[in-house]
Amino acid sequence: MSTRSSLAPTPARFLLPVLLALALGGCQTIGLEDVTGALGSKSEVASKPDAKPDMDALRERYRAKPSDPNIALDYGKALRESGQRAQAVAVLEQAVLAHPSNKALLAGYGRALADNGNFQQAFDVLGRAHAPEDPDWRILSAQGAALDQLGRNEEAQQYYAAALKIVPDEPQVLSNLGLSYMLQNNLPRAEETMRRAHQRNPADSRVRANLALVLGLQGKQAEAETLVKADLPPDQAAAKVTALRQLLAKKQQQRADK
Repeated sequence: MSTRSSLAPTPARFLLPVLLALALGGCQTIGLEDVTGALGSKSEVASKPDAKPDMDALRERYRAKPSDPNIALDYGKALRESGQRAQAVAVLEQAVLAHPSNKALLAGYGRALADNGNFQQAFDVLGRAHAPEDPDWRILSAQGAALDQLGRNEEAQQYYAAALKIVPDEPQVLSNLGLSYMLQNNLPRAEETMRRAHQRNPADSRVRANLALVLGLQGKQAEAETLVKADLPPDQAAAKVTALRQLLAKKQQQRADK
């Protein structure tokens, strides 16, 4: 495809983790609800001072009733949010084996697999989490994010389009779609899509970070830095601007080396 370039091979290894760092400022691990916010943000919960007591209580509930699908789902989600990715996969895998038709468990398991880097398996599991006659836009968007991680951008965009038919102009889906265009180096279309997402939800820091990255890659540095500094204390704003500058410098160096 004519829009592919040196950006395309690096989504999972480089661009997406930095996007989360920009969006959540140093306390984040990526993906994507995450990428992008595509499969789910994990470290915001981990950074809360009361997260550990909540985790202890969930762990005890799970140990008391490991076969309860709702408890397993809650515990797996908490493990994901605290950055314990492999443990989340293990817990949810066992739950899915015991309850193979539970759509909520399948969705949670798929997201946990994606968090853990198992993108093809995540895509397959997420496909089992809803029926074509009753599609779930969140799952469709998560499937698209997994495909983007695999470098299958055009396929990913088809899933985002299907999600947007259900929830037109949903900012989470638009943000993922914009990232997908960015990964193809279709920066003008990425910017247009990201601006739509930002207009729909200007308070979402992940969307702002994604838009800032796209703007920076096009040389619109001043506007990009204004976005990443929005509503932040000076120290956090400076850290995010530094992260953005480092990312842009690395991309420029990659282009120069080719």
